[in-house]
Amino acid sequence: MDGCLLLFDIDGTLIDAGGAGVGAIRLAARDLYGDQIAVPELDVRGTTDAALARKLLPAMGAEVTPDSIAQLYEAYLVRLREKFQEESSEAIILPGVLELLDILRKEGVTMGLLTGNIEAGAWIKLESFGLDQYFSFGAFGDEHPERDKLGPEALAAAERVHQRRFSPAASVVIGDTPRDISCGRVIGASTLAVATGAYSIEELSAHDPTLAVRSLEELEAVLDLVAGCSRANAPDSGPGDSSA
Repeated sequence: MDGCLLLFDIDGTLIDAGGAGVGAIRLAARDLYGDQIAVPELDVRGTTDAALARKLLPAMGAEVTPDSIAQLYEAYLVRLREKFQEESSEAIILPGVLELLDILRKEGVTMGLLTGNIEAGAWIKLESFGLDQYFSFGAFGDEHPERDKLGPEALAAAERVHQRRFSPAASVVIGDTPRDISCGRVIGASTLAVATGAYSIEELSAHDPTLAVRSLEELEAVLDLVAGCSRANAPDSGPGDSSA
């Protein structure tokens, strides 16, 4: 299986944040723009934090500028850390995640992140559960507002960190929304849709992922997909190899 690259979403796929992310965004907006401000409803399913910032700031009466985005992210990270430190936090690791990650690491599978979270927020969430140990790179939601642009960033990050090229056809994008499926399809990767987020397995299957499962507890099906991807597509020998 060591020829395969797996790119994981976080929320709804690895963890259920228990509303911590949305709560932190709302608090950050009020910290910056006042308690009386009406924070709009936010659909965070499969979106990126960069896209959310560009939607939220005008609703607060603020211009979308690099400075205003940076200020919002900074306030959000403060609140996110607080949320995950609360004793009442309802955040959990989703079923099957730890067992799958342990198996994949033992088998030498390369694992990275492909997430709508800004990078610092992603690591706060993963570190809260000790899941950061499984990942050393990724593509994050502060890089592009459009999630479909994150796939090439993830492949480039994998190449930089591991000093070898990964074929898109030897990659699997794993997530819980139709946007994850689209993101994987854009780069020519296989897609694994997991119904532990806001979408049912029927809703996800309608978007034609390579495989849809109810949870990552369906280990045999998930590992079969990874093994098949690895057998069919060996990685290139190095960044300078242009044979792919």
